[in-house]
Order: sequence, then structure tokens, then C-alpha cells
Amino acid sequence: MAGALDGVKVLDLSRVLAGPTCTQHLGDLGAEVWKIENPATGGDDTRHWGPVSVKDDAGRDTDLSGYFLSANRNKYSVAVDLSSDDGQALIRRMVAEADVLVENFKPGGMAKYGLDADAMLQFNPGLIYCSISGYGQTGPNADKPGYDLMAQAAGGIMSITGEPDGAPMKVGVAVADIICGLQACTGILAALRHRDRTGEGQHVDIALLDSQMSWLINVGTTHLETGEEPARHGNAHPAIVPYQEFATADGHVVVAVGNDAQFHRFCAFLGRDDLPADPRFTTNFARTDNREALMDILEPAMRALPSADIVAGLDAQSVTASVVQTVGQALASDQAVAREMVVSMDVPGTAKGAVRLLGNPLKMSKTPVRFDRAPPRFGQDTDEIVARFPKDA
Repeated sequence: MAGALDGVKVLDLSRVLAGPTCTQHLGDLGAEVWKIENPATGGDDTRHWGPVSVKDDAGRDTDLSGYFLSANRNKYSVAVDLSSDDGQALIRRMVAEADVLVENFKPGGMAKYGLDADAMLQFNPGLIYCSISGYGQTGPNADKPGYDLMAQAAGGIMSITGEPDGAPMKVGVAVADIICGLQACTGILAALRHRDRTGEGQHVDIALLDSQMSWLINVGTTHLETGEEPARHGNAHPAIVPYQEFATADGHVVVAVGNDAQFHRFCAFLGRDDLPADPRFTTNFARTDNREALMDILEPAMRALPSADIVAGLDAQSVTASVVQTVGQALASDQAVAREMVVSMDVPGTAKGAVRLLGNPLKMSKTPVRFDRAPPRFGQDTDEIVARFPKDA
């Protein structure tokens, strides 16, 4: 089947995670992605971020680190020196045929090569030029470099993550980068839709910090309405009780009690039908006000039971619960297998001959995602792609 973005050509001048996440998603949807890598540095920075997880067939480290593998399938790797006249001329020839350009240089960084949005949109008026940066193209901090950790700190998410009496805590993966990349993808798709109607390209400007603040969602909106700073609640929910992690006899589970009827069924499972009749716990508002008193009752009861028994018992009561799985357990689960959330791609010349990657969550009936090209070795497609854009064309 054809991909949803078949025929769309993407010039990817990004590196590390936010930009590559965006362009990998476009590639999974069928776009042809040309990943431009700097020969002076050996390519994308993440090729050299440990631990290197892929060996060649002689047992030596390759430039396919686990980090690089995570965001660079369905791409061609083209080694280009943007600081050279020849490199800049090649990029302009590629832009003439591209539908999308994605870059994550500091604002102004592309202008010194003559490859900024204004110049490229004059060169190709139908181009979608997407700039990803720490703080965006405008504002007092626009010139500052930005990283995921900065966005999580400056954008507020760290202040509400972690235990109530602990330090602010970042999320366990670079979630600001990842969501920014996906939001950039949304902007690009919307801009392509506009171009299909009008012929007009445009500049899509997205910042890690803006993106992170946008997904404060209800917590951010509540602050705007009340003026109160939200507190950290660890694994508990600030507005729903009980909706959190519990220690069990042999591990940990999470329980999500979304309404009062579910609370009745949760208590029935524990043999505590008296709790919903207690005025302190009758409604969710009451349970939120009396959270500590309720936990003093629930935590010992949950700690006395095995995790599997809790999940099975609550499933029977139509109350959502799950064992807290390790990454390995999650990816090996029957559900992950059924949903094809782990895919294998051939990589000739490596010790195993293949790599296993996280699948794409989109399941599309008419234009399914594709996994056509394994993450490339540095510069492996340079000759093939450069030959498509001759100087005398």
C-alpha cells in the first residue's frame, strides 16, 4: 500500500532528537527523507552517545548507537559540509525539489550559510520550512541554546514531577524533545494541507519551551485560573483519589479510580464496603481533601496482596489497574507483540544482521506506516543522493 505521504520529499538538517523524531515520523508515513550530516563531526551527535549498542560483524563498535537508532529509520544519510560553497549549492538544488525542510540550528544559524527561511522560501515558494529551537525565533531568550533538560526545568514540568518532599525531577526520557518533534510534525502536515490548497509554503517556528508549556494542560490551566502554584504529588493524581501507585506484597501496581462508582467497586474488592459510606470518602472531592487518611487505610491493605491478584481482582470489578512493568517486560508483553510495537530491520554488516526498534503507534487502515529503510550508517547514501542533483541541472 502507498504511504500517506508518498511523494513528499523532506530535507532534514536536524540532529539529536526533536528534529529527527519529527522527520522519522514523516518517513514512517511514506515521505522520502534526506538526512544531511556534518562530515567534520562524523554525523549526528547521537551516533557517538553511549552506550553503543550495535557491533559490526568483526565485533567492533559502529556509529549506530541506541540513541541514534531511536529516531533515524526511513532516512537517507548524506554527508554535506554546509560551511562550503559546494555544500550550500547542493542544499539549494535539493531545496528546489523538496517539499519540507526541517532544521534545529540556533536562530540565525542557517542565515550564515544563506539557507535561512526567507531565502529558501524565495527560492522555493511552496516549501514548508520548519525551525525547531530551544526558545523559538523571537523573544528575549531566542539566542540561547536549548536542550530537553532546559525545557523541562524552565517550562514547569520538573516542578510538579517527583515526590512531595523530594527534589524537582525530570521525566525519565527526553519527553520535551519528543513531544516537540511530534508537534512540529503536526505543524508540517497542516502547512502541507494549506500548500495543497493555495500553493503557498510557510515558515513553521516551534520551540522546545513553548511545546513543553503547552502540555502542562490541566495543571497549567488550573494555575492560570487560581493563581496557585501546583504541588508535587509523586505518583498520585492531584485531582483524583485514589489514582496512583501502590506497593504490593511482591512489587508495585497502579490503580486508576476515575469516579465514585469505581471507588465502590475498588473497596468491594478489598472487602472494605464501609469506606464509601464514610463521609470523608464518599465523593472524589471528599477523598481529595482526606487523601492522607484514606491512604493510611488503603496502603496496608494493598501491601498485603500480590500484584497479580490485585490486577486480576480489579479487572473483574472493571477498575483499571496494572503492574508497574520494567521496560523489558513492557516491550516483551503480549499486548506489545500484538500491536507490533517492536519491529526488526535488516542491517547488513552488523554482528546480528538486524536491529530491533520501537514500532510506530499509528495503525492506519488505508495508508499503513512503513519500515523500509533501517537507520543508516553515516554518509552511506551520499553518492546516490548527490548524483540526483547534478551541478549543471
